[in-house]
Amino acid sequence: MDTDTHSIELYVLDMDGTIYLGNRLFPETLPFLQRVRDHGKKYIFFTNNSSRSPRTYVDRLNDMGIAVTRKDIVTSGDVMVHFLKTHRPGKSVYLVGTPDLEQSFAAEGIPLFKEGTGEQAHTLIPDIVLLGFDTTLDYHKLDRACHYLRNGAEFLCTHEDINCPTEYGFMPDAGAMCALITASTGVKPRFTGKPHEEVLEILEAKTGIPRSHMAAVGDRLYTDIALGTLNGVTSILVLSGETTPEDLAASSVKPTMVLANIGELERD
Repeated sequence: MDTDTHSIELYVLDMDGTIYLGNRLFPETLPFLQRVRDHGKKYIFFTNNSSRSPRTYVDRLNDMGIAVTRKDIVTSGDVMVHFLKTHRPGKSVYLVGTPDLEQSFAAEGIPLFKEGTGEQAHTLIPDIVLLGFDTTLDYHKLDRACHYLRNGAEFLCTHEDINCPTEYGFMPDAGAMCALITASTGVKPRFTGKPHEEVLEILEAKTGIPRSHMAAVGDRLYTDIALGTLNGVTSILVLSGETTPEDLAASSVKPTMVLANIGELERD
């Protein structure tokens, strides 16, 4: 398996399960980031986790000892905002997401739909139902989302991750929530986070680095690694999060290289 990283100019780093797990920063993370800088290369942090705003991730990484600013962070929420502004301008959005995600969408000028009362609760329909990784999900939100979809709203989702790794195992992510809604309505969502090309379009625009000189680094085969395999990008699987060696052996998605953790990268 190829392990040459000389042509890589930008590492697109997943966060959960790749540079930290829960609130624990992996010990290999800071030395790796220093080696990347020493070698004249760049990195950017990209997470499919849309439960938190980019500002929250900036604060979290700085608290962990990783000096970053807003320009160093891209989330699946950012990709969706770009998609909405470019392809669905002015469309009303019923957002099934955390308060963090709602605040970031509102700050970007996305028209957020507010459900009606009385008769209007059933007759007012948004253009779009948009689901993120909603750790505040409740039955009312599910019921409203399904009602709107049955009545013609478009279904979008920030990312398709099924599980989110935690220090104690896994918790259901947006993909699992979408599966529940699809089971009820028969409507399938359009996803825009990893592994979809919209991610690379925004990364190329932000960094000026072509995808041929990027490497997608992460712990999930069907998002982090598929971003590479589906779009001609070097993909590096780390076995520090969701994916096990058994998962890899059974998968049709094969990374460019497999490492125990990011500490094995950029070593002289």
